[in-house]
Amino acid sequence: MGADYFTYIFVLGLIQSFWDSFGIGANDVANSFSTAVASKTLKLWQACAIASVTEFLGAFLLGAHVTDTIKNKVVQPSDYADNPSTLMLGMLCSLYGSSICVIGASKLGLPVSTTHATVGAIIGFGIAAHGGDSINWAYSNKGVWFIVAGWVYAPLIAGVCAATVFLLLKYILFKREDPYKWTIVSIPFIFALTAAIETLFIVWKGSPRLNLDDQEPWKIAVECISIGLAAGAFGIIFFVPWANRKVKGKEPLRSYEMFYHWCIPERAPIVEEDAEGADVADEEMKANMEDGPTKRTFFGSVKNQLGKGVNAEVADYKADDAQIKEMHDLAEKFDNDAEELFRFLQVMTSSLASFAHGANDVANAIGPLSTIYYIWQNAEIPPKKVEVELWILAYGGIGIDVGLILYGYKIMRALGNQITYHSPSRGFSMEIGATLSVMIASKTGIPVSTTQCITGATLFVGLCNGNLKTLGWKRLAITAFGWVLTLPVAGLISGLVFAFAAYSPSMLEGTYNPSS
Repeated sequence: MGADYFTYIFVLGLIQSFWDSFGIGANDVANSFSTAVASKTLKLWQACAIASVTEFLGAFLLGAHVTDTIKNKVVQPSDYADNPSTLMLGMLCSLYGSSICVIGASKLGLPVSTTHATVGAIIGFGIAAHGGDSINWAYSNKGVWFIVAGWVYAPLIAGVCAATVFLLLKYILFKREDPYKWTIVSIPFIFALTAAIETLFIVWKGSPRLNLDDQEPWKIAVECISIGLAAGAFGIIFFVPWANRKVKGKEPLRSYEMFYHWCIPERAPIVEEDAEGADVADEEMKANMEDGPTKRTFFGSVKNQLGKGVNAEVADYKADDAQIKEMHDLAEKFDNDAEELFRFLQVMTSSLASFAHGANDVANAIGPLSTIYYIWQNAEIPPKKVEVELWILAYGGIGIDVGLILYGYKIMRALGNQITYHSPSRGFSMEIGATLSVMIASKTGIPVSTTQCITGATLFVGLCNGNLKTLGWKRLAITAFGWVLTLPVAGLISGLVFAFAAYSPSMLEGTYNPSS
């Protein structure tokens, strides 16, 4: 029987792949902007708007033109050579397992690894199809136990990197007699270093379509240094003069006015009463959004859900909670003007991390779909690498964006101020720490998850306060519990669905006779 007979598997794969992309957007993408929203550098709707563009462009422009037939090679495609349609069914079941697991975790506010959910789902159908011996479990062969080890490696590496960055900022800049002066002088250098690091991150991790990591090392070094120098020049020419007027002089300047600040005459500084009035207006708008439409119409319900997704309270979530309030009050605070200078940097690091994430991790959703599509087209097992159509990349990018807009706020809450107090400099340190850890892992072969990296970075930066009470240990324990459950839960769902579909009585084989 030809694979074209199983067109329904391809159609169901399309549907479920979208939901898997939705889950990635709701859970994984929120990691990139959780620190920026928690520190109030960006409002939720601003983060969603930026991430929607960066994730889609990353997936569509730089996403992998080939992807592994089997994620992390935990099962072998050759086991299905005699019956390719079985692999089609298995990949469909893996999409069910991973999407249900990730969307369910998002509903509960549990940040989990979508990569581990995909791997767990593939393990599940692999066991159901050919037994446990068909799975690559060995640590030495980069199997399942090697992936599990990442639960420790990822947060530890990211935490050390983030804490190092934050402590350098703390003692070199913020502990000085005039923190703003030292910070504004250092900003061009920080711009240059950050841009160079993020460029290297995109080259190593987030550009599979362009194969940028295949370049000569000296070319990569030249590219990173050149972009870093350009960013430093940008800081000197545009950012520093604008920041002196905006932050220190309290002039009401817009971000886009940075590019022609010298043409703008001096403006009267903002008075505190105006700022408080703006906060009251924001609160009223937020209350109106939460109240939703007065009439329960279909379009009103849709509008209310969309509004909730981009306007939900995240930064001050449960601000009246005594435990969270105490946790924030005990955290060390620094000069407000010096902190303000890191807002722009935090947006830059979050945006570039999101761009690279879209290019790299969209494969979690479209990899199984690409395998299903290949078998449906060719009626044979695909090679180790399978071609990815551009329309599939775009399809995955759209699903990621929809998931972020409708459901991303739940994970931003969980990774935000419920774990520890966030400020722009802390958020910047967390993002750089997570980026550095992924770079290190990508070159050493250590399996890491961006979710676990940002969680580890948040934990270690929180520890830099020198007080254990400045961390939400209950939230951290719940998060770790979610990591442990991800792989087996996704595998169990996938395996059960596969067993039900593959081993149920079939009308094509005649009437089922239990005595035969």
